[in-house]
Amino acid sequence: MVEPKNVHDLAVIGAGPGGYVAAIRAAQLGLKTVVIEKDRPGGICLNWGCIPTKALLRSAEIFSLIQHASEFGIQVDGARADLPAIIKRSRKIADRLAKGVDSLFRKYHVEHVAGFGRLAGRGVVEVAAADGRKTRIDAKNVIIATGSKPRALPGLQPDGKRIVTYFETLVREEMPRSVVIVGAGAIGVEFAYFYATLGAKVTLLEALPRILPMEDSEITAQLADLFKKAGIVIATDCKVESAEKDDQGVLVRFTRAGDRMTARGDFCLVAVGTEGNAAGIGLEELGAKVERGFVKVDADYQTGVNGVFAIGDVKGTWLLAHVAMMEGLCVAERLAGHEHPGVDTSNIPRGIYCHPEVAAIGITEDEAKKQGLEYQVGRFPLRANGRALALGEPEGMVKVIVDAKYGEVLGATILGAGATELLAEIGVARTGESTTREVLHTIHAHPTLSEAVFEAMAHALGEAVHI
Repeated sequence: MVEPKNVHDLAVIGAGPGGYVAAIRAAQLGLKTVVIEKDRPGGICLNWGCIPTKALLRSAEIFSLIQHASEFGIQVDGARADLPAIIKRSRKIADRLAKGVDSLFRKYHVEHVAGFGRLAGRGVVEVAAADGRKTRIDAKNVIIATGSKPRALPGLQPDGKRIVTYFETLVREEMPRSVVIVGAGAIGVEFAYFYATLGAKVTLLEALPRILPMEDSEITAQLADLFKKAGIVIATDCKVESAEKDDQGVLVRFTRAGDRMTARGDFCLVAVGTEGNAAGIGLEELGAKVERGFVKVDADYQTGVNGVFAIGDVKGTWLLAHVAMMEGLCVAERLAGHEHPGVDTSNIPRGIYCHPEVAAIGITEDEAKKQGLEYQVGRFPLRANGRALALGEPEGMVKVIVDAKYGEVLGATILGAGATELLAEIGVARTGESTTREVLHTIHAHPTLSEAVFEAMAHALGEAVHI
């Protein structure tokens, strides 16, 4: 039997970064809000993606630093990587943050209903609990924030042991001797760095001509060189055909330039993108358009069903936690009668947390060429930055793309330690429509990595002093 509840101003299905942010902000603004989530608060990002992955990568960075301690005048003997302990730390951090979201729900009086939520009509959400009990929730508005899940490839269906997704990888405590990774996007590149740093033989396969194919080609070529020096085998322009499992691991068969090739690993990580979680939650029955698991929305995040919105990964564009958060704030504030400028999709930061990191915002030089823009390029190598040398992090550079006529910062890509942190300055400059000249009139503390941003801007204008 379905039990009715009081009408809410807002029901949010999914408590990932977009969903929980939208719910908390709506509650702060006085809306009676309920969140429906079948798992823990925090979604994929907090529990199975961004946060635990970065915890793993930090352990790898420290292990690498210890291995090079002698370069800093420190002798360390007998260091080894303890993968079960690394995994345990990662899970502990995710647990702590999930509990933090739950406490925020209580603080701001957001009702949290555990179970699988689906639309049972306009303004009606039916929640099925784990014990089979169903609850009806009536709401004036509904936000769908159900996220996405790993996409599989024909011939590489995950079995959780030999062929895996990032879900299984995040809790796998057995240190592999070798790993095959299919897909050289953010997830593939990050895990390639992680396992290679801990001592595994890594083979990274990519269907497109280069790793991180959506980012600046000059920067990704530098990263590929660093990966190869670290022993990572990279094969691009290849098509994976199949994977054969046996007691020893998995044999991945692929073709490259017409040649048939193989790569063997203890397991194969499939990291070829995601598909949305919009199917099976009642959207199509109400008239919303769903394709490949993603729901279509308009510029205001409306699904075409009156009072039903969708934010984050489930709508299939910009599958990034920080975008989902901003979209959540946007919808919540507008529903509460406040103005919100919306999400500027031309100014979304992107980060890949291997080491050195890759971070980008705005357009790349490849895109500037394609658009036929008149632009200037500014570059500054980190090996010419005093702080980078002192840190022992000389690899990488800051690269900026600047409008040739007005000096507008069109985009930037950074390869190096702390790249994802350095990017924020450029994002603020672009949001405030600052020119390159205004960045150069801003004093940057010395010695800092941020001086490399200053120097790259100066180089774009032909005024660099330190190169």
